[in-house]
Amino acid sequence: MMMKILVLIVIICALCALLLWQSRHHRQQLRRLNLDLDKLMQQGIPLPIDQYHEGELSILANQMEKVTLRLTQTAERVQQEKTYLADSLADISHQLRTPMTAMNLAVTMLRTQELEHQRRMELTAELRNQLSRMDWLVETLLKISKLDAGTICMSQELIPIRTILDRAAEPLAIPMDIRDQKLIISCTQQQVRADCGWTAEAIGNILKNCMEHTKEHGSIFVYAEDTPIFTRIQIDDTGEGFADEDLAHLFDRFYQGSNACPTSYGLGLALARSIITAQNGTVEAQNWQQGARFIIKFYKQVI
Repeated sequence: MMMKILVLIVIICALCALLLWQSRHHRQQLRRLNLDLDKLMQQGIPLPIDQYHEGELSILANQMEKVTLRLTQTAERVQQEKTYLADSLADISHQLRTPMTAMNLAVTMLRTQELEHQRRMELTAELRNQLSRMDWLVETLLKISKLDAGTICMSQELIPIRTILDRAAEPLAIPMDIRDQKLIISCTQQQVRADCGWTAEAIGNILKNCMEHTKEHGSIFVYAEDTPIFTRIQIDDTGEGFADEDLAHLFDRFYQGSNACPTSYGLGLALARSIITAQNGTVEAQNWQQGARFIIKFYKQVI
């Protein structure tokens, strides 16, 4: 009997010692985890997760690492957005400065009493032109911002492609006639599920780019085809094409390639891409044997 009591006492003492050791060990690990967290917050040193192997403490450390990683990614994304916003504001300021400078100069000259009537009319026309450019710039930026924010609701109607193309080409009829340029559209009864107004604006911006980079007496060709997967619209011109270094940036906002027009803001193609991608579509640019080529695809299923 006495022997059993002694064995029981030894077992109890051993269990107490083990519990005491585990408690001390856990306190040490918690202290180390606290120090590692402090290093993470103060110095950005990642948590050494491989040093924590035991049970719930390991799970806690692993969850902390996940939270830390997510917070780090969020911070990086916020910083990227801040940088992008700062760059965009700088670009907008630069784009607005040019017409504003021209307008200030025109206003200063108009205040001259000795100015001839013909010159006064020319300066007034220049003021109207610069105001139109600024109005287009602001309106386009607002459209892109709304598309980015997802606040524009586009209809999804089944519309004949020819209807969209005719609407897109209508504002270019007179400028193309002055340049003696031809617009040749080849499509039959193809239809696309899209918003007619917005899609016409996107294609119109692409057609305008083609017109501006095609010489007099040149041509612009538009083809359309329908497949089980997507509706494809191809726009070719007989212009100068794209420089290889510009191809990857043509749809970037404010990007002006080596062949850009002096009056270009670098926003027309960016707006076109935003409109097309908002309707489950893609657009790309490439060169072909005689000039530039744009390929638009509207997918029938979400990709």
